[in-house]
Amino acid sequence: MGVNMIDINEVIETNKMIEQENLDVRTITLGISLLDCADNNLEVLNKKIYDKITTVAKELVATGKAIERELGIPIVNKRISVTPIALVGSCACKSPEDYVTIAKTLDKAAKEVGVNFIGGYSALVSKGMTTGDHHLIQSIPEALSVTERVCSSVNVGSTKTGIDMDAVKLLGEIILKTAEYTKDRDSIGCAKLVVFCNAPDDNPFMAGAFHGVTEGDAVINVGVSGPGVVKNALKRVTGADFETLCETVKTTAFKITRVGQLVAREASKRLNIPFGIIDLSLAPTPAVGDSIAEIFQEMGLEQAGAPGTTAALALLNDNVKKGGVMASSYVGGLSGAFIPVSEDKGMIEAVQLGALSLEKLEAMTCVCSVGLDMIAIPGDTKATTISGIIADEMAIGMINQKTTAVRLIPVIGKKVGDMVEFGGLLGYAPVMPVNRFSCDDFINRGGRIPAPIHSFKN
Repeated sequence: MGVNMIDINEVIETNKMIEQENLDVRTITLGISLLDCADNNLEVLNKKIYDKITTVAKELVATGKAIERELGIPIVNKRISVTPIALVGSCACKSPEDYVTIAKTLDKAAKEVGVNFIGGYSALVSKGMTTGDHHLIQSIPEALSVTERVCSSVNVGSTKTGIDMDAVKLLGEIILKTAEYTKDRDSIGCAKLVVFCNAPDDNPFMAGAFHGVTEGDAVINVGVSGPGVVKNALKRVTGADFETLCETVKTTAFKITRVGQLVAREASKRLNIPFGIIDLSLAPTPAVGDSIAEIFQEMGLEQAGAPGTTAALALLNDNVKKGGVMASSYVGGLSGAFIPVSEDKGMIEAVQLGALSLEKLEAMTCVCSVGLDMIAIPGDTKATTISGIIADEMAIGMINQKTTAVRLIPVIGKKVGDMVEFGGLLGYAPVMPVNRFSCDDFINRGGRIPAPIHSFKN
């Protein structure tokens, strides 16, 4: 009881953060294993999947809302992640169309339990693709066009295995096709599709969440976010040296993580489902004052993208993690700072002013939580160019032993400088220019880029 009282007092201390600085628990994500749903019969498989999700997750949303009311902590999203569907459906699915039926089942189950997104329409192909993997990847455009809440991800590389360039080439084509299938909605299907290197098994954030095969039957993972809190903390040390800057970020991250820990423990206890990890990722929103770019400005940069931006992001990411691991023994997922364009008002402004380019964003991904995230590009961009951008980002992840990802949105009918409105947390974005020089012959080589020498550690 004493421990809980200490935690509640800590939450009371953060009331100002919640009320004035946009602190929130961004998501409670319930991971559910569907491995025991596998079946040769597609109809039976779909029924098992629907029944399991609606049984295990039936109290998730109500529990989240109860915790919100009782503790006064905003919990913005309640979500579900499931075992990569390429694994679950491989016995029953003989075509891409078969996999689409599972996407519809996931969407129906998500609507039934009231979550806003369900992740795990995924394949893990860092070394090669099975027939099932190939079918699932080919099904993604249709699956994301006929569902509202399903999110998809494909892991195409890792430090241990290298990069499957056949999958990278295919994903360039699939992203364009997904854009075409949802062109009447500004190609929003691509906002629900992430390509990964070194994807973690326990990431609670969409669109990349899936329930990894190393996880148990069910687990509660919580994602906490507070860019506004960090920005306001840094305001109080304007002009101070870098040591003070680092300590301020670290201390603030500690407090934010403690809030997440309390929510995670409460959700775990009430749902009788094990607690997995806290993901402390500074995930911005389009709201004023909830921006990573504004943190850079508070550090002393005129705009995100100015010289020094990569160093500022490295400092931020590292000290967020240091503060988080002091606050909880179970920090996991991605944890650090996201730099999506469309979901961050300050980043959007930096693009519009010409301070931030795709190439500078790529450099920043060497030290951020994820990678090239929620970036709108012209709808006439070639598939091979998209594959080339993916390959570059996967190489950064592979060589640096970190998670990297790409969520590009080629908006059909839009050109550089046009604005695209996605709505809600997905925000809005200016269409960014892409390097016009060809990488066709490179992408068309096929095969696999082998793992780097430092991967051989056995």
